[in-house]
Amino acid sequence: MSSPRPLLRILRWLFGALLVATGVLLIWGSDLLIGTDPIPSHVDAAVVLQGSIVAEKTRLAGAMSLLQRGVAERVLLSVPKESYWGQSIPPVARAYLERTYGADLASRVDFCETSAEVNSTGQEAEAELACVQEHHWRSIIIVTSDYHTRRARILWRRMVRRHDPSVNFSVESVADPEFQKPWWRQRQSAKIWLGESLKLAWTMLGG
Repeated sequence: MSSPRPLLRILRWLFGALLVATGVLLIWGSDLLIGTDPIPSHVDAAVVLQGSIVAEKTRLAGAMSLLQRGVAERVLLSVPKESYWGQSIPPVARAYLERTYGADLASRVDFCETSAEVNSTGQEAEAELACVQEHHWRSIIIVTSDYHTRRARILWRRMVRRHDPSVNFSVESVADPEFQKPWWRQRQSAKIWLGESLKLAWTMLGG
C-alpha cells in the first residue's frame, strides 16, 4: 500500500498557496483594478465616463477640478440622449452644472450624447472618441472611478490605436465613495471588486 504522506504534503502546499493568494487579494486586491498615469500640465479636455449616480457626480467633480486648475481647457461629459422616461438629458445636466459650478465653468462643458445601444466601457470609448475627433482635440484626460481605471485605460488604448493614434490620452482616478477600502469589508465594495475583476480579466484576454 502506498503511503498517503506525499498526497498530504501536496495538499498542505496547495492550502498554503491558497491562503497566501487570499491574503494578497485581501490586502492588495484594490490595487489590481487601479491604473493611473502622470497627469500632463495641460490638455485640451477632460473626458468624464458614465457611471452610477454617485460615480458620475464624483467623476464630474474630478474633471471640473482639472478645469478650475487650468489643467483642462474643456470638459466632455458623456450622457445618454434621454432618460428612461424620454426626457432629454443635456438640458437637465446643463442646469445642474450651472447650479453646482456656476455659469462660467458650466459654459466650458460639452456633451457627448450616447445612444441606448452603448452599454459598455468599450462602446462608450468608441462613442466618446468620435466626439473628441469632432472637437479636433489632440490631448485628453480620461476621468473615472479609481476601481475602473485599469480596464478603462486598456480599452481606450485599443480604441485610440485603432481609430486615431494622434490622440494622446492619460487616465485620472477619483476616489469613488461606493468603493471603500479594504474592499472586502463593505458589501457594495465587494460587489464592485468582484464584478470589475471579472470584467478586467475578460478585457485582458481580448474580450
